[in-house]
Amino acid sequence: MSTTIAPARESVRATDRVATARRRVTVGETFSQTMTLAWRALKRMRRNPEQFFDVALQPILFTAMFAYVFGGAIAGDVESYLPLMIPGILAQTVLTTCMATGTQLREDMEKGVFDRFKSLPIARIAPLAGPMVADLLRYAIAATLTFGMGIVMGYRPGGGAGGVLAAILLAIFTGWSLAWIFTWIGTIARSAQAVQGISMMILFPLTFLSNAFVPVESLPDWLAAFVRINPVSHLVTAARDLANGGLVTGEVAWTLVAGLISIAIFAPLSVRSYKRHM
Repeated sequence: MSTTIAPARESVRATDRVATARRRVTVGETFSQTMTLAWRALKRMRRNPEQFFDVALQPILFTAMFAYVFGGAIAGDVESYLPLMIPGILAQTVLTTCMATGTQLREDMEKGVFDRFKSLPIARIAPLAGPMVADLLRYAIAATLTFGMGIVMGYRPGGGAGGVLAAILLAIFTGWSLAWIFTWIGTIARSAQAVQGISMMILFPLTFLSNAFVPVESLPDWLAAFVRINPVSHLVTAARDLANGGLVTGEVAWTLVAGLISIAIFAPLSVRSYKRHM
């Protein structure tokens, strides 16, 4: 009889140890763990500089291409088109950059990287939020290069350095908040290719069916109605108001609200879906 009791007691003690290891993580610990995983992601970026190719080349190529292809047709000349186009390129570049968040997450899950986190007493949001915090650097590089290329081509923002900085910060926040959507897609899709395909189907219509590259007045009424309620249009208009005039308008508030709503909805969904793989 004693031989059956001992294993049972050992099993109970093991269960207690697991329960203790999975105690509730405090807010301070969650922040610390998120920053630790963000640092891990930054170190991986340093070892794999190709992760910066898209944020380094896309702003330069897209700014030059759109300016010289559409500048004369839409605004009469390139310099007149730049105040309209640069905020649009800013939104497009940051949003395209945040799309890579879900793809990278799915690749890590397929490689088994997240399997090591299963036994650790860490907050379940930390493995998701950590890389996203690291991606803020990529957003900042992309946004800065967009304005830098515009200035080289003759763009002179009327809002000054303060307006440009505010537009960049707003775009970074929007990109980070919308990245939660692609993070959620990364947790439910079956492959990295599927994440990329779904993300492009969402992102490209939102980007090009906006006021990023053409005035709303030039669009058909039915399309203009959608463009006016498109969240990307609010970001582009807010960035124009900040960079071109240094004005904090209601578009800034709408953009911030849309970002907060995205975080409130898709951050919990991402964590819940991620737990299913744990």
